[in-house]
Amino acid sequence: MALQVQEQLKRDPHAGDLYIFRGRRGDLAKILWHDGVGLSLYAKRLDRGKFIWPSARDGVVSISASQMACMLEGVDWRNPQLTWRPSSAG
Repeated sequence: MALQVQEQLKRDPHAGDLYIFRGRRGDLAKILWHDGVGLSLYAKRLDRGKFIWPSARDGVVSISASQMACMLEGVDWRNPQLTWRPSSAG
């Protein structure tokens, strides 16, 4: 993923920016982040629904921190409403 950032997006994956990738089905998001010490990879999968993804121009989308927080919580940031939440853990 860091190689994709470097070669396809022509950006430095070690600059401290967050790079978010969505899975093909839309229910998986992976975040690549360099914290100054090393690269971290975070992943989140939704039990139901899909991540609401803004349309990309040139393969790159810039979103605000609040839009990212809503997106990772499964909230449609264009029309904020909570999505399905599990009622029990098991």
